[in-house]
Amino acid sequence: MAWFETWFDTPYYHILYKDRDFAEAENFITLLINYLNLPKDSKIIDLACGKGRHSVFLNKMGYEVLGLDLSQQSIEHNKQFENSDLKFEVHDMRDEIFTQLSSQKVDAVFNLFTSFGYFEDENDDKKVFRSISNILKEDGYFVLDFLNAKWVENTLVPEENMTKEGINFTIKKKIENQHVIKDISFKDQGKDFHFFEKVKLHTLDEINRYAEEFGFERITTFGDYHLGKFDVEQSARCINLFKKKN
Repeated sequence: MAWFETWFDTPYYHILYKDRDFAEAENFITLLINYLNLPKDSKIIDLACGKGRHSVFLNKMGYEVLGLDLSQQSIEHNKQFENSDLKFEVHDMRDEIFTQLSSQKVDAVFNLFTSFGYFEDENDDKKVFRSISNILKEDGYFVLDFLNAKWVENTLVPEENMTKEGINFTIKKKIENQHVIKDISFKDQGKDFHFFEKVKLHTLDEINRYAEEFGFERITTFGDYHLGKFDVEQSARCINLFKKKN
């Protein structure tokens, strides 16, 4: 099994990342929605939705939302939030999307907080872009929130230790063959555990090449969650905003 198929379905993944700044995330989504000027009742897919917090927030803003994620445990957790305009399903982002919201295509697809770059084969990366292109309306928006490869290279911390819920995590990072690899080890209830994350450091040019191949045009690129201007040396994020061409 691929690393993301096991790690994301463990309780330890959610413990390690439990202190993510959700206020910042909701502020980012609010700014993004205002920038896109999406009408209420627009249909949005939250692709790789995790525990569904952002799907729920978008739904409360007045949108029909379908949250998709590979983790069965996350989707089972999210089912408690469902209503007539909010649904969750287990889904591999490489597969074609069949929306439950209606038979129509959707107005926007959001892929947020580095939920791309997990695949070894470039053809798998292309499958993601193809499936998104096929489900979007003409002039629909695709937001790909990715890390900035250059910034990761410039700021990498080789090793750090942190304690969450009484568990001491040791995290080692390195860059190898255009991937950032995070090695995660810890002990819990007398047992040793070891997981890793591996994300390809896609450049802006690579992402743009995929986008153009599947009928997207770049509208702009943001460098942070305040929708600041992208700077290849200084920006922590590479937030790509595409529109599907007519």
